[in-house]
Amino acid sequence: MTGTAELHLLEGFERALINHRLFMAYQPKVAAADGRLVRVEALVRWDDPKLGMVGPSRFVPLAERHGLIDQLTQWGLRTSLRQWRSWQASGVDTALAFNISALSLEHLDFPDLVERMCRGLDVPADRLVLELTEGATQPLIKLMDTLTRFRIKGIGLAIDDFGTGYSSLIQLRQLPFTEVKIERLFIQDLAQSRDSRTIVKAIIDLAHDLGLTATAEGVETAEQLAILRDFGCDIIQGYLIAQPLAPEELGPWATRHGRRWQMLVEPSRESRPRSRLKASG
Repeated sequence: MTGTAELHLLEGFERALINHRLFMAYQPKVAAADGRLVRVEALVRWDDPKLGMVGPSRFVPLAERHGLIDQLTQWGLRTSLRQWRSWQASGVDTALAFNISALSLEHLDFPDLVERMCRGLDVPADRLVLELTEGATQPLIKLMDTLTRFRIKGIGLAIDDFGTGYSSLIQLRQLPFTEVKIERLFIQDLAQSRDSRTIVKAIIDLAHDLGLTATAEGVETAEQLAILRDFGCDIIQGYLIAQPLAPEELGPWATRHGRRWQMLVEPSRESRPRSRLKASG
């Protein structure tokens, strides 16, 4: 991106923060064993009047480079926690996942800030999981104390896009993660590639051996679902289950999903998943 193009994008993003042009979408995650809704991932979206929908792969790095990531993170997390309370009040019981930048972890008071948000909005800390991309884990090793404080407070930690970094196993052993999200590239050709199946099964088994939850993202076909259930994957996320939803769509989706789940798992009805997902989600 050229300097001029980045400047124009930055100006638009700053206006979006001020003028409330950002909004949240929520993608359901379900237990692979029985289809139960266990969590929703909060996703920040930006709809610009001139540019149209701008993806997070463009505006999140922009926010990180120009000192806006903390403002974005706090707005998105507070909005999502409020939405969680609304779902609970309407009878939709689920946990919440939220993506954070490694830069936010450089603030020593960040765990306390998140805890205060949860307490102020009456959200139990153990209903929140913070997701960090594997590409960010190299500097995160220096932030062990901050990550540990999240775990002490009961907040879960997921390593996203697992399988893409050269130091995966070392990071997974040393950092206090509670969940592994398998890189979607391995899921895309799961049915066609023996190598991908070998890698995915190994990651799931490794996660379980370490006492972690294994999540597959980017699941788009019933065949992928059948394989993942057979491998004992814990949580499924992807367009086969649901696209990101507006907040008011989650309740109606949950009702429809309950009726649709048996159709999705019919090809794998004889499989015996070895899921270690706790009933609490």
